[in-house]
Formats: sequence, C-alpha cells, structure tokens
Amino acid sequence: MDDRNLKKEYSGNHLNERDMHPNPFCQFKKWFQEAVRDNIEEPNAMTLATADSSGMPSARVVLLKQFDEHGFVFYTNKESQKGEELRDNPYAALVLYWYKQLRQVRISGVVEEVSQEESERYFSSRPKGSQLGAWASKQSKVIKSRQQLDDAFADYENTFQDKSIPMPAYWGGYRVKPVTFEFWQSQANRLHDRILYKLNAETSEWEISRLAP
Repeated sequence: MDDRNLKKEYSGNHLNERDMHPNPFCQFKKWFQEAVRDNIEEPNAMTLATADSSGMPSARVVLLKQFDEHGFVFYTNKESQKGEELRDNPYAALVLYWYKQLRQVRISGVVEEVSQEESERYFSSRPKGSQLGAWASKQSKVIKSRQQLDDAFADYENTFQDKSIPMPAYWGGYRVKPVTFEFWQSQANRLHDRILYKLNAETSEWEISRLAP
C-alpha cells in the first residue's frame, strides 16, 4: 500500500507538564467535557483490548458508560469473548481518540466486575430493544443465520410483552481501575506530545513524565 497520499500534517496546542492536572481522572474529565462540547460523535466510544490466558490479544470498540476516580465502566455479556478473557486475565487497555481535537487517551489497568446492584440499575435504564437484545444474543457464539437472531429477539419480545425485563444473569458491568494514563496531543513532524501518569503502588500517588513520540 502506498500511503504517501494519506499522510497529513497535524498540529495542536502543546501539552506542558505544568499545565496538566496532577490527578489524571480530573485531566480526563476536562478533555472528555471538551470533546462533548465540540460535538464529537460518540465521544465515549473506546477501544477495549483484552488478552486470553495464553496472551493472545483481541480488541473491539465499546462504549464508556461511567467514569470516576474508581475507574472506567462498560457493560457486556459476561459469556462473550471479552468476558471470558477478563475472567482468565483481568487486565485491560482502553484507547479513546478524538480526531477533531487530535487527541488520544490511553489507559491500562486491572479489571473488576461492578456490583450486581449497579449493573441492574444501569440495565433498567436501557431502551427496551437493548434489553431484549441482551437476552436474544449469545454474544460471540456461532449462530446459523441472521434469522436465528431475529427469531430469538421476537420470542423474547413476546415473552416479556407488557412486563418489566429483568437483567440476564450472564450480563453486567466491568470497571477498569487504571494504573497508567497517557494523554497524547498531535504535533507537526510527528513530534507528538505524550504525557504519562503512572500510579506508584507504594505511595498511591500519580507520577507524571513525558514520553518521546
């Protein structure tokens, strides 16, 4: 592939360590709010990377549903590929990229399941179609056809007609508890700014450093 016609020069505002918030969660919140303010489509879309017990990685885009100083939360079928991988290897990496602002945030950390109560509270807030979809789809499993999926959805739609839809036992949330953050800002000549936050396990404090692009 000849990528010469694909190359572009990008330049954004420089990142300076002294201007970064000492708490990476606060810095993330600032950037996330700016992405929302600038009307970026689905600013909460993030790549989630996991690996199985042998170390084979896999990645997919999921939606960030909540974040605070406890971590970053997404929801899924726990019997899916990512659910099985997180059960065997409870570590993950996240990437959020906001093209309009030429910004990227990378996060890595330990993963834990959110509480049953928290999962049920979120599930009950979902549109009915999404709730039914959680019942109809045996996520990541091989199916014979699209028709099989549509038939399952119709069956559950009939089952729960005029009823509240309970959360499936195999569905729920995960929280990524960060140990590193990297804030990336594109710059000219590929000399991008990269600011790393690393959690000191002994002091529980965040250490900030600059990385070469």
